[in-house]
This record gives sequence, C-alpha cells and structure tokens, in this order.
Amino acid sequence: MSDTPVIEARGVGKRFQRKVALADIDLKIISGRIVGLIGPNGAGKTTLLNRLLGLSGGDGTLRVLGHDPIRERDALMRDVCFISDVATLPRWLRVREAVSLVGGLHPRFSAERCARFLARSSLDPNTRVSQLSKGMTVQLHLALIMAIDARLLVLDEPTLGLDLLFRRAFYDNLLGDYFDENRTILVTTHQVEEIENILTDVIFLRDGRKILDASMDELAERFVETHVAPGELDAARALGPIGERRLLGAHALIFDREAAADTDALATLDDNPRTPALADLFTACMNNHEARA
Repeated sequence: MSDTPVIEARGVGKRFQRKVALADIDLKIISGRIVGLIGPNGAGKTTLLNRLLGLSGGDGTLRVLGHDPIRERDALMRDVCFISDVATLPRWLRVREAVSLVGGLHPRFSAERCARFLARSSLDPNTRVSQLSKGMTVQLHLALIMAIDARLLVLDEPTLGLDLLFRRAFYDNLLGDYFDENRTILVTTHQVEEIENILTDVIFLRDGRKILDASMDELAERFVETHVAPGELDAARALGPIGERRLLGAHALIFDREAAADTDALATLDDNPRTPALADLFTACMNNHEARA
C-alpha cells in the first residue's frame, strides 16, 4: 500500500460567475477507506467530483493518486473508475458489445472478471441496452467497472431510482467482490441510511463548504443523542444541542461534545445515550449550519 494519499486537496475552490460552488476545501483521504460525500442538492458534491476527476479547474491545489487531475488526467484515469446516476451506454449496444467496448478502452480491464460478474446476474449477453431496466443497466455498469483494477472508485448516486433489493445487492457486491485495503471508494448519495454501515469516513458539504470531515469512529466519540421527557426539555436545550426531533412521548436531542455548554450535566441527561444515526446527524448539522449562517 502506498503512503501517498489517494486524495489531497488544499484550498480547493470553484466559482461560476458570482456563485461560489466550492469554498476553500481541504481534504486528505488515504487508501482502504469508504468515504461518504453527503450534502443537500446544490451543496457542491458534483462540482467537487468534477474537480477530482479532472473535468474542471478552479482554485487551490489538488492531487489524486499523486496526479494533477487536469495536467495528468490520462495517467490518473488508468487508476480511477466512475459511475454516475447519468452514466449511459449507447442504447443500441448489446451487453457483450459493451464488454468489448470497455475492454478496448481501458488497459486494466479484465474480460474474465467481467464475465464472472455477469454470470451471477440476469443479463443476457445479446440484449441491447435499450431493453434493460434501470436495475439491469446498473448491474451492467457495476460489472464493467468492477472488472477494472482501479485504485479509486467514484460513485455519484449510483443506485438512484433502484428498488431496495437492487440497492442492497449493489453494495453487497461492492463490499464482497471489489473493496480491499488497496482500493478507495468515494460515494455520494441521498440514501444515507443504506450506506451508513459500510462507511469508514464521512464528509458533509453545505453551500460549497465543508461542514464536517471525520471517521465514523470519531463521530461516535464526538456526537451523542439523548432522549429526554418533555418536563426535562428546557434544561436539556440549555446545554446547546445541535439538533432535536420529536419521539413518541419524548424528544431526541443531538449534542456535539466539543461544543456542549456543560458536558458533566450532559452525561446525566440520559442513562442510555447513543450515537446518532448518520441521517439524523446530517440533518442536525445542516440545520445548525443554516441557523448560524
């Protein structure tokens, strides 16, 4: 495993006329991690991915797998795979022709590996892309990219529009057949609950700015969710929660231990404090950022 960070960004920014799409983003992602890039629509996720993939320029310095994504894009893309919710293959292609096409384009593509993935799917090699359902199309994309020996896999809403069974199967295949300590996966999705258990790190974006960048272990140490009865709510709110939601007969409050007004009092609120679910933490961080702004 190389000691060189897979992604290293310093002061990365991007502006479209008067709109700031990215503002002073610093990142350092090492090999063997599965990183969730999470943010609402318009947060800057796609803009950041485009910077990482060398599809656009901007401010700051950026190295991906040791390469400048703009100047050394050809070398970079030998070690990168990308799936987007808008990724499309020519609709007239047959499945077997798509395999041949990608095999001719990427030097690190294994037709044998791709064939093994396709054999476990319901795809007919003679079927045209135009005849495939959304789920079958994603199966084909997954087989094609997992057959490429890439060090970085970038997924932009890869399971958008798929039903629950297809989404679960997608991530199961990704973990079981692709990911290892020499590979890194960067994924954006709005279906936070479904990827929480596979992530090693998360990055929250809002309005082009990085709101949070931490490992899942760090989140568990830093943030806590407590459940309090209505009669204790005022005292709990005085400690400065970053988020709150109603439960049946109680309220769930999320605290940042680094910012809580009284950590000793915080420890007495709930006999069974818990780590907040990632979706609830994301909502709390977004709302808290908006309130401060």
